[in-house]
Amino acid sequence: MNFKSLAPLGAVALAIASLTGAAYAQEKSVAVTAIVEHPALDAVRDGVQAALKAEGFESGKNLKWQYQSAQGNTGTAAQIARKFVGDKPDAIVAIATPSAQAVVASTKSVPVVYSAVTDPVIAKLVPSWEASKTNVTGVSDLLALDKQMDLVKQVVPNAKRIGMVYNPGEANSVVVVKELQKLLPTLGLTLVEAAAPRSVDVSSAARSLVGKVDVIYTSTDNNVVSAYEALVKVGQDAKIPLVASDTDSVKRGAVAAYGINYRDLGEQTGRMVARILKGEKAGDIKSEVSTKMELFVNPGAAEKQGIKLSEALIKNAAQVVQ
Repeated sequence: MNFKSLAPLGAVALAIASLTGAAYAQEKSVAVTAIVEHPALDAVRDGVQAALKAEGFESGKNLKWQYQSAQGNTGTAAQIARKFVGDKPDAIVAIATPSAQAVVASTKSVPVVYSAVTDPVIAKLVPSWEASKTNVTGVSDLLALDKQMDLVKQVVPNAKRIGMVYNPGEANSVVVVKELQKLLPTLGLTLVEAAAPRSVDVSSAARSLVGKVDVIYTSTDNNVVSAYEALVKVGQDAKIPLVASDTDSVKRGAVAAYGINYRDLGEQTGRMVARILKGEKAGDIKSEVSTKMELFVNPGAAEKQGIKLSEALIKNAAQVVQ
């Protein structure tokens, strides 16, 4: 037997084994969960995946990607959280406050990156806005409410009573209500609240505001956004304009929104996840806030809801929905 002739083959085999081992070593896993599926949260999910691909982590190649929605059920969110923690991925991305709370309650070791959470401190995801020194970091969709109310006044200049439908069980929304309760009296405005603990309650909650409010402001409450068409119908029937904080809601019938581009928020979140996959610790990365704001308007929806948008407002919009 000619051992010299086998030497190159042996070298090739060793090289293949080495490359295979490297490929397995490089493969990372990311588990993503959202409390419910609606355009804003779906945009976050898709933005995360796009940013990971741009950072060199592609599903089916060197990234194991899994996604599950809790379909609006907090019990299901807890089940998904426990399942994902058991899978021991390199990172869990939790979209929206209820899902983030479920995941953070389930692990103190697996890196968790929250997204689309209004106030992660009040939601008890992190102790402060600084690096948490725990296993949690993320990106908030916190909005400056004074600018939101400026938009409301531009849309409905004579508005005095601001209606808001929200889920009292969602920390995201409770934060906004409490802030508006403090802010609106300083602006000569009054807040009128209507509770919608479930998505199916949104329509009746909105109808309870008819005759009591001049405009309805919608935050990023997940029950409300997932059932936005029901809110739009009430707005059209009662001629009450809807002003949103979620730009995707303008495409679904809100009159206007000055808000975050949730695709961009997802990409910002994805870049944070990539940092963790490359070796950084979640607890060493401080929480971030999206700073890119856009104005969307929908003149057609405005007419159906009994008002006409000013030319100046339309001119200043990043997107005019037809």
